[in-house]
Amino acid sequence: MDEKIKDGMHKAYIGEAKAVLRLRLFAEKAREEGYDQMAKLFEVIAFSETIHGARALNYLKEIKSTEENLKESFESETKVAGVAYDNLIKLASEVEDKRAMMIFSQSRDVEEIHAKLYKEAMGHLMQEEDTTYYVCTVCGYVSDSVLPDTCPVCGVPKEKFKEFK
Repeated sequence: MDEKIKDGMHKAYIGEAKAVLRLRLFAEKAREEGYDQMAKLFEVIAFSETIHGARALNYLKEIKSTEENLKESFESETKVAGVAYDNLIKLASEVEDKRAMMIFSQSRDVEEIHAKLYKEAMGHLMQEEDTTYYVCTVCGYVSDSVLPDTCPVCGVPKEKFKEFK
C-alpha cells in the first residue's frame, strides 16, 4: 500500500473517530436541553461518521480476528496507562493543574482496568461467558458482574453506573 494513502486513511480514521465522540456528546447535551430533533441529527451524523471511520480501518486491514483484536487492545490499554497518561499526569503536576491531574489519573487507573478485562477475556475466549458490565458514567470505570456501591476510582454512588447486559 502506498505510504501516503496509508497515512491519509489513518488521518481519516482519526478525524472520523473524533467526530463520532464529539457528536455523541453534542447529542447528549441537546437531549438534556430538550432539543430532541437536534439530538437525533447529531446521532445520525455520528452514525454516518462511524461508517467513514470503519471504511478507513477496513481499508487499512486493522480489523483482525477476535483473538488478535483482544491482544492488540490489551497491549494498547497497557501502553496508554503506563506511558501516555503518566506523561500527562507529570505535565499537569508541573503546571499545577489539579483538575487535569485528577482526570488523567482516573483515566490511567481505568485504562489499567480495561487492560485487565481484556487479559481475562483472552483467557475465556472459547467459553463465551455472558457477563454483565457496569460502567461509571463519571470516570469510565468498568466492573464485570458486580455493581459496586460506589465507584472505586472516583467515588460516585452506584446510581451513576450504566448497565450493559
